[in-house]
Amino acid sequence: MGFDKTLLVGKTILVTGAGKGIGKACVEKCVDAGAQVIAVARTLSDLQTLQQYAPEQIEIWPLDINSNAFFERLKALKTLDGLLNNAGINRVAPMLEQTDENIDDVIAMNIRSVYKISQAALPALINSGAGAVVNMSSQMGFVGSPKRTLYCMSKHAVEGLSKAMAVELADKNVRVNTVAPTFVETPMTKPMLEDATFKQFVYDMIPLKKIAQTDDIANACVFLLSGLSAMITGTSIKIDGGWTAQ
Repeated sequence: MGFDKTLLVGKTILVTGAGKGIGKACVEKCVDAGAQVIAVARTLSDLQTLQQYAPEQIEIWPLDINSNAFFERLKALKTLDGLLNNAGINRVAPMLEQTDENIDDVIAMNIRSVYKISQAALPALINSGAGAVVNMSSQMGFVGSPKRTLYCMSKHAVEGLSKAMAVELADKNVRVNTVAPTFVETPMTKPMLEDATFKQFVYDMIPLKKIAQTDDIANACVFLLSGLSAMITGTSIKIDGGWTAQ
């Protein structure tokens, strides 16, 4: 089951962290719905593989999202219908062991880049007449978890930022929402989920008793980037199998 193939026809969507995992799935789902997609990631080979999915619909930018080169290209866009701030990192460690480098890295990638990219893309989003921003959050933006103080901090910040953006940009017809996944089966989480104790912990915390897949997240992103969600702004879709409902 999928979206209508014309749902995003005529729209251009920019996706960061597009090379693997959730970002890759989001690019593919947007393409399936008819969009032109700008896929941004640091690893050229990942983007080249992704581009083979739909060469005529996927433009690749092999750039660091914190680089001047990226922001120059972003600011040069005349119009942009959708922005998916998907790139992010995690640094798992007890609070007493977190380093200044870890703190700075998580803030730079998970908070500052979301703000700066959204700010730079805003003129193009406004020019589209009906822009949509989806910021990738997490269930950890609503709860706390051991060894994840930095990640929880950053995702709570994304939730607050997104609400403020939604209110401020509403009169410009730019909608802003978040998607908040639980643990998703991706190349990044595979080592964690191979730990039997950790995997059982995840199952115990999810009432639906299953691990989320990348398409579960991508489907929500396509919905929020499309006209189907025209009256939705300032909210979050939690894709957590009931984790945060407890």
